[in-house]
Amino acid sequence: MKKVECIIHSEKVQPLLDTLVGFDVWGVTEIPVRGCGRQKGYCSETDYKDRIKKVKLLPFVKLEFVVKDEVVEKLVNVILETVKTGSLIMGDGKIFIYSCEDSIRISTGERGIQAISE
Repeated sequence: MKKVECIIHSEKVQPLLDTLVGFDVWGVTEIPVRGCGRQKGYCSETDYKDRIKKVKLLPFVKLEFVVKDEVVEKLVNVILETVKTGSLIMGDGKIFIYSCEDSIRISTGERGIQAISE
């Protein structure tokens, strides 16, 4: 099993979830987060005293999936195809993949693959 995390813009969450209908992905966790990447924040509109204020942390959403090993590449490709804007100025986010040792469905006590599938 693998845990796949993606940090993406909030307006891309629903299109991604709509695309995942029918895939072998049975659960997702959504967490609002703030951060910045290579752009180190950006300069926004001027404030009331005409000073430019520096914004360091931008709003994103982190989605977490735990999936079977054979689903990882398909999931990554769907994320890439759905959320990529093609803009090189601002980041589209990141994807992280971790090994997941075990999972347990609390209601039934099922473990491993059975705990993350239908």
